[in-house]
Amino acid sequence: MTTNKTQRVTLFLNSALLKHAKAQAVIEEMSLTALMETALVKYLPKETIIKKIQI
Repeated sequence: MTTNKTQRVTLFLNSALLKHAKAQAVIEEMSLTALMETALVKYLPKETIIKKIQI
């Protein structure tokens, strides 16, 4: 799912969670960005459909 089109995002995370994620990224020899992207790809459904309700 990684593409060349990236966008900067600001997140507010619990400091303990961030520390844990950074440590895991080091263990996995990947960047924090790659770790977060991998986690989101695994968590999110393959496709999300949003339909506008007509009133």
